[in-house]
Amino acid sequence: MLLPEGEYRYEIRRGAEVIAQEQATLTTTRLIGVRRGAYATDRHEVETELDSAGVVRACTVRSHRGLFVRSAKYMVADDVLRGSVSAGAGSSSVEAKLGRFREIDADLVIMKAIIIAHIRARGAARFTGRVTAIDPATLVAASPKQTYRQRESSAHRWLFEPHMGESQEIEIDDDGRIVCLRDSRGNQTRLSLFTPLC
Repeated sequence: MLLPEGEYRYEIRRGAEVIAQEQATLTTTRLIGVRRGAYATDRHEVETELDSAGVVRACTVRSHRGLFVRSAKYMVADDVLRGSVSAGAGSSSVEAKLGRFREIDADLVIMKAIIIAHIRARGAARFTGRVTAIDPATLVAASPKQTYRQRESSAHRWLFEPHMGESQEIEIDDDGRIVCLRDSRGNQTRLSLFTPLC
């Protein structure tokens, strides 16, 4: 595993206000995480199976917004992420092509840390390519081109560009954990607790 195994807790703020909290448990074979919004009924849940390199093989995602619940199940098959999204009584099939390094991001902070860990393990300081991203609102997977690059000033500072015109500044520690993430909308995410697995 490229990141320390254990329980990660993040606090997401806009100014002085806490707008969400995120908790994730990472082991060599699984990643389970949940982000709870300021309203107790809003949450985003992710459960993944990981291979020996820390790459996602299967992913289940659930979104709760008030009384509305949406869920999705995805499996990696060859070079494609295939699955279905269910909402209410309906279900639809979804397919998204995987990028060259087969990175998947289901919108948890720790998943960005895993992607950066993979980039660093390859000895690179920059990655521009397709990342299969699962939208937290619709749970539909798509494969946009994204950029991760190390800032010249420090090996611990990275810039992430999820879409054209958007950016996130990421700070990692010596072990690769994200300790701070700031986005262009003024939100700031900080690691508030890490508990290693015994």
